[in-house]
Amino acid sequence: MAFYDLSKEQRLELVAHIHQDIVTDLNKSRLGPTLAYFKDEDTYIRKTTYLAIGKIYFAQPGLQLLIIKMLDALLLQTDFKIRQTVINTAGEIGKKDFGMVQHFFDQGLFDQHHSPRNAVIGSIKKMGEVNPQPVLSWAKQYLHHPDKEIRREICHGIELRGRKHPQDIMPLLQELQDDKTARVSSTLVHVIGQIAYKKGCLPIVVKQLKTWHNKTLVTAALAEIIDVHHRYKDFAALTQEQAKQYIKENY
Repeated sequence: MAFYDLSKEQRLELVAHIHQDIVTDLNKSRLGPTLAYFKDEDTYIRKTTYLAIGKIYFAQPGLQLLIIKMLDALLLQTDFKIRQTVINTAGEIGKKDFGMVQHFFDQGLFDQHHSPRNAVIGSIKKMGEVNPQPVLSWAKQYLHHPDKEIRREICHGIELRGRKHPQDIMPLLQELQDDKTARVSSTLVHVIGQIAYKKGCLPIVVKQLKTWHNKTLVTAALAEIIDVHHRYKDFAALTQEQAKQYIKENY
């Protein structure tokens, strides 16, 4: 039975059961039920698992090294769902202790399956929002990687931090302004649009764009910003007309 087919009481019982199984496996240095949770077909069972390990990591410091050792072993598994769950678990830990899990992202970026790679993007987003300094420093080293997909994934991953603190990521995005790959430049334009419609962000984004030398890309970004203010009009800080007027007056 799927996680959300259960009643609320049953879900709470299952969460507690998964938590205890993981602690038992860690103390016995085995994979046992934990392995089954990591590869469960139900996304929400896997999510419950990586959230539980994140909580255990910080609540029980004595188990931290055992957790990292277990994740290292699980990352070698052939089932992509297991590797995806490893990356998501590392993302929970990396919200506070990025140094201990950095190597999981170094490996996950190059995973042969898209699911673990997507988990890297999601993890960069959630870690970068609350633990930006080490995460953004790590991301910066991949901005000019030869693999266009790596550059695209990093660009996408740092987006969430920019929605509240665009000044933190605009200098990183600037390094991609001359990228010749359409898939990367389109992601760059998309990310600029996604951060510019949030409260207080448009002035910072426009000010930064004025310093960029690739005017073709800047023009595309400004058009995206104006369009986003219409597409997300129920969530945007300004109306589309206000955004247009601001750009006209300040760019």
